[in-house]
Amino acid sequence: MYYQKIVPMKPLQDYIRYFWVLEDIGDKTFKIIPDGLPGLIFQEKANLFLDNEQQTLPQMFLYGQTTYHSEQKAIGNFKNIGVYLQPTALKTIFNIDAFELTNQHISIDCLTAGPILEQLVDAVSVPDKIEIISRFFLQRIQQAGLYAEKADFAATLLQNGKTLKDIQTEMNLSERSLERLVKQYVGISPKAFSRIVRFQSGLQALRQNDFNNLTDLAYQNDYFDQSHYIREFKEFTGMNPKQFIQQTNEQVENFPEWKI
Repeated sequence: MYYQKIVPMKPLQDYIRYFWVLEDIGDKTFKIIPDGLPGLIFQEKANLFLDNEQQTLPQMFLYGQTTYHSEQKAIGNFKNIGVYLQPTALKTIFNIDAFELTNQHISIDCLTAGPILEQLVDAVSVPDKIEIISRFFLQRIQQAGLYAEKADFAATLLQNGKTLKDIQTEMNLSERSLERLVKQYVGISPKAFSRIVRFQSGLQALRQNDFNNLTDLAYQNDYFDQSHYIREFKEFTGMNPKQFIQQTNEQVENFPEWKI
């Protein structure tokens, strides 16, 4: 399996977290884990990936927030380029209310009449393909002209572990206004986004083996106890922490290969 992570050019860093490239041979099964981020995926060869319902995924598609774990299957050799977007990017780049794509995906053909898919298929090298995708996003940003300062600020506070009450106070927003803002730009409620952020914080510590035991890890991430942590971990991954470590091969974060 070949994996590469690529940092976007500076003008895109407020909108794109990073690009990734994944290449492998043979049939594979991958877990999709909620991570608080929408994204985009391009497959060099069409009809190689199947979703949880065994439906073929578009060759290039945009997807929204995921709130539960699912699976994708690769049939044969593949090479994919992915884009992990920032939490508010669907609204700021595509002017889509983010909740419309929560747990959904949409073919790039439905979003643009431009030739980006043909250009990517014709391009030979990964750097050329990244340049094409970057140019596409830059054009979309210029066309959209939206500035989501409040939504970006709210998402950042949630990612930094601020409580919903503290965010309402700091931003001078009512509970209802904060809920509406985050749903429109992020795609899910502030509470749901906060839960995913907390889960991801614990998962990162698990990846890095940065904990003494699961009880300590649970308390460090504001869970009531170990059982609460394991219960939420299972909700978002379909397995317990020990199974995750032993039974997955995670090259792309939150897109691990399921080895069993």
